[in-house]
Amino acid sequence: MASERIENALTLLPDQPGCYIMKNANDDIIYIGKAKNLKNRVRSYFKSSHTGKTAQLVSEIHHFDYIVTQTDKESLLLEINLIQKYQPHYNIKLKHGTMYPYIKITNERDPQIIITSIVEDDGGEYFGPYPNVYAATGTLDLLQKTYPLRKCGKNEKRACFYYHLGQCIGCCDHEVSPAEYEAQKVKIRSFLNGNVRSIKNVLKEKMVAASEDLQFERAAEFRDQINYIEQTVEPQNIMSKEYNDRDVFAYYFDKGWISIQVFMLRQFSIIKRDSALFPVYAEPLEELTSYIVQFYQQANHTKPKEILVPAGLDNKLLSETIEVKATTPKRGSKHKVLEMAERNAKIAHLDKFRLLAIKQQKTTGAIEQLSEALNLPYLKIIESFDHSNIQGTNPVSAMVVYEDGRPNKSLYRKFKIKTVEGANEFATTQEVIRRRYGRLLKENGQMPDLILMDGGAIEVNAAREVLEDELGLAIPVAGMVKDDKHRTANMIFGDPLEIVPLDPRSQAFHLLQRIQDEVHRFAITFHRKTRSKQSFTSKMDAIDGVGPKTRTKVLRHFKTMKAVRDASIADIQALSIPEKVAIEIHKVAWDGQKDNPYELDASSASSTTDDQTIDAVTKESE
Repeated sequence: MASERIENALTLLPDQPGCYIMKNANDDIIYIGKAKNLKNRVRSYFKSSHTGKTAQLVSEIHHFDYIVTQTDKESLLLEINLIQKYQPHYNIKLKHGTMYPYIKITNERDPQIIITSIVEDDGGEYFGPYPNVYAATGTLDLLQKTYPLRKCGKNEKRACFYYHLGQCIGCCDHEVSPAEYEAQKVKIRSFLNGNVRSIKNVLKEKMVAASEDLQFERAAEFRDQINYIEQTVEPQNIMSKEYNDRDVFAYYFDKGWISIQVFMLRQFSIIKRDSALFPVYAEPLEELTSYIVQFYQQANHTKPKEILVPAGLDNKLLSETIEVKATTPKRGSKHKVLEMAERNAKIAHLDKFRLLAIKQQKTTGAIEQLSEALNLPYLKIIESFDHSNIQGTNPVSAMVVYEDGRPNKSLYRKFKIKTVEGANEFATTQEVIRRRYGRLLKENGQMPDLILMDGGAIEVNAAREVLEDELGLAIPVAGMVKDDKHRTANMIFGDPLEIVPLDPRSQAFHLLQRIQDEVHRFAITFHRKTRSKQSFTSKMDAIDGVGPKTRTKVLRHFKTMKAVRDASIADIQALSIPEKVAIEIHKVAWDGQKDNPYELDASSASSTTDDQTIDAVTKESE
């Protein structure tokens, strides 16, 4: 089940193409993917069932990031760049560069044009990569027919088969001059750089002619060739020679906050993105200028040969300050990548405030719903109580405080029950309510706007009796009732008590669930510690040489049984305790624990820890 953090992030995903970046709890990138629709694709990871490798990936995802692109093709190419940069664990194929091909003109006396998935520093000319391997292969086939280079082997002594088909320049038949090769390469470069209109027009004419002659298979071949051209050599925003060694800065400002996006372009591709979102107290352009200067002065980022920035900055001053040329492109591929950075800055900004709105709806919005359901004024402070005991032993109670729909842990309180023996919910509730609000009255403390009891009519009536009859307080009290599966079912309130009709899908109901789960967790945790300490105390009392002073000394110094187990005999002796007694105290702390060093056969020792025993009994009791 997705965490609340991921659930919130999923609601912010846009219906746009882009790349998503999955990260683990250590903020390490573990997977990078592409999507035609980011919302649908990323949600599928957390809203569908998975097996094998995908299930393992999803289990490790702690949070995610994403970059919006203009087209699906841009997302494919950006994915390659990011994977090559970060080499995530779950991107095995792309990490080794074996998925997306390049078209290459080899660096030889008689050059070839080939498909390759490996880019080497061998003097060859590389074009791509191309996300569609079939389209790239089809385009290569078209190029070999239209602008042929060498297609035969180097040792051919006579005209090869491809020469007769017009797909080899003919070095197997006669010597081809470097000038002739260069002329063909000029045409190939032009084609792969997007100058394809004339060839497409010729292919369209041939397709129409073949169709009119009822040569439909031939017409389909021409149609496929047109599609291959469109899929491989259409203008690209992500991969461009103009992208080399540049950083791009863009921003979006609204509601007093500025969102900044930085794209770092190296080796003709986006290799990294930085982002920032913070409130501003000056003009947005001044803040952006300051951010750019600090980006290079404080973060030790390598300076590129040029930075691209939005209009309105003092580019001359910026260039002199950071010693890098700052320009504002008005058109072309540079302008397109600046627009993409601006679009991502706006999305990050909007996401921030949408997330704030979601959080507000879950907190103050939920409080408003709850207040309305109970017909009470705004419930700014809610205090909730739960009791815990195991078959009536070591009874405790705990209180949590929610302020404006958020837990305020500094105000949480724990109570050891003093006047009640056994499992008496009514009497336990009265003792805790009497102690809590009697003290607030004496100290003139702030009273809550609502008291929530984790239980039904017994707890609610017990609390009311003390508040109204003994303390003279008129604090509303409601009960949180669970179903037979120990889940929040409904809330009871009023006089007489009635079920409050809350929609289980409402934010108010979800808040009620969170409060009930939190107070139960807090009470159980306190009870475990109390029972563990009590058990340890009882065992120490049975040791010869341990009296009240020694017992208190050990408990105050070590505080927990685990601390005693982790201590050495010398550590215990340091409290002025004889060695023999210190050994016995250490044995008591290890009693019943897994890997007990005092057991002759550790494997025969119980593998159940104190906490596990408490868990089992608690579930049975509750």
